[in-house]
Amino acid sequence: MIYISLFFLSFLAATIIPFSSEVGLASLLKLNLYNDLLLLISASVGNILGSCVNWYLGIYSRTFEKRKWFPFDKKNLSKASNWFEKYGKWSLLLSWMPVVGDPITFIAGTMKSKFKTFIILVSISKISRYLVILILFN
Repeated sequence: MIYISLFFLSFLAATIIPFSSEVGLASLLKLNLYNDLLLLISASVGNILGSCVNWYLGIYSRTFEKRKWFPFDKKNLSKASNWFEKYGKWSLLLSWMPVVGDPITFIAGTMKSKFKTFIILVSISKISRYLVILILFN
């Protein structure tokens, strides 16, 4: 049950809900009652899937681009998407960071970042962060 709880905490922490999955993982590691690898997997998968929700919401937001109130015109949005795909995709390696990481994953969706690239870079970022926590609190 604790692994499922950590999964959901990590999932929610990757969305706009302000939770700290790092504190949850570190606390569970310090208790030394649970399997470290399963804790790492639960936190990582939950956080990565939460970022995927952000990406999808970003993609979905593009369905409104033909509306008058949509803040960007098609030409500028296309230009920004091309730039993001070329250079900005590397910013996904910062998706582990508090405050700025979650908006980056949303922007990646808005900019129609390729999902394969997105999932690889976000996974590297999120798993690396949890590995550091595992090493520090073990």
